[in-house]
Amino acid sequence: MTGGGFALWASCIAVLGTLLGGLLTGVVQARLGRTARRETRAADRRAEALAAVTALLAAVADHRRTMWTLEDLRLSGADDDTVFAAREATHITRSAITAPLATVCILLPELGDSAEAAVQATYALRGVTDQDALEHLRFAAVVAEKQLRQAGSHVFAADCRGGG
Repeated sequence: MTGGGFALWASCIAVLGTLLGGLLTGVVQARLGRTARRETRAADRRAEALAAVTALLAAVADHRRTMWTLEDLRLSGADDDTVFAAREATHITRSAITAPLATVCILLPELGDSAEAAVQATYALRGVTDQDALEHLRFAAVVAEKQLRQAGSHVFAADCRGGG
């Protein structure tokens, strides 16, 4: 091989190496970009799910308090206007449960049963027959809410460890 032929091959190899290096860099950058976008979407979904669980827990606690107030007033023989105002408050707090419950059930189906149980335990306070039943059902609602909170803690802890 002459000196000119060697230089030509060396130049071809250098150009080919540059092109392959550029191609490899592009492929690696595209993959890193996809991974970053996937991680951002996962973090956004996790934040949305955590916000939904938190909103649901707050809404359930608010509704439990307003239901207890309504039923306590009703059982103690409060006047109709006071009971009516308390009932109106329960309509507002019950309505506040709907969106976060749906979001939790959609984004975190593994919490669906616990979420439904907490909500139903709170709804069960309506129409109790005496103070003992009211206290018993209030306690059951608090326990169901605590179970939802614990289940949520386990789901998010597993997610942080990479287990879910």
